[in-house]
Amino acid sequence: MSSLSLAVRDSSTMLRRNLLHARRYPSLTLNLLLTPIMLLLLFVYIFGDAMSAGIGDGGSADRSAYIAYIVPGILLLTIGGTTIGTAVSVSNDMTEGIIARFRTMAIHRGSVLIGRVVGSVVQCVMSVVLVGAVAVAIGFRAKGATALEWVLAVGLLALVSLALTWIAVGMGLSSPNVEAASNNALPLMVLPLLSSAFVPLDAMPGWFQPFAEYQPFTPAIETLRGLLLGTEIGHNGWLAVAWCLGLAVLGYFWSTAKFNRDPK
Repeated sequence: MSSLSLAVRDSSTMLRRNLLHARRYPSLTLNLLLTPIMLLLLFVYIFGDAMSAGIGDGGSADRSAYIAYIVPGILLLTIGGTTIGTAVSVSNDMTEGIIARFRTMAIHRGSVLIGRVVGSVVQCVMSVVLVGAVAVAIGFRAKGATALEWVLAVGLLALVSLALTWIAVGMGLSSPNVEAASNNALPLMVLPLLSSAFVPLDAMPGWFQPFAEYQPFTPAIETLRGLLLGTEIGHNGWLAVAWCLGLAVLGYFWSTAKFNRDPK
């Protein structure tokens, strides 16, 4: 059997293992899903009129407009939350010794990480679909998005999932225990809250706007808004792709270096 076919076979096995594990122990995924859904419902039904009046023209309240505004940010927040579960799962595998056992088995070394990353991306996409379904149920509608724009939007979400997953895997491998992994991965959930997910950049303090504008999540959120709602994308598309590729490469080399390091 060639090295490529061996890698594909073992990666498929690891992918199936991770998906089965997620299905048998869904509590972590469900707990992480509750946060974006609760934030969506909270900001739409409790703060919706006030927030929409603040971002709308003429100060008039329009809850449906705020639903359209907030959903792209909530979808990115969902991805960040799901990848926290990835960091926790990787750390759990490390502390329980299953990774050490994999090292002694005749399997392709990289398949453990590949299966984990692909499984996490699949979970992210499924989580986005579930949260998106809730958003549609409460009134979210894409405004005139073409088939190509939908494809690009899905591709962007998958690319963000891939990048954040590699970072989460590195965090999980670097953490001494599950609690540390959960704490170390919190920026993946906090950064969307410090972006343009809930309010426009010009509503933020002037000293904070540069950080909010150029951190990883804001370009992705604004690009997703442009694709689904027809707003101006500008330079955000290139920034989003650059951030995703940079984080994916960084996370890949970080994760493989930690994984390939022989345990003491």
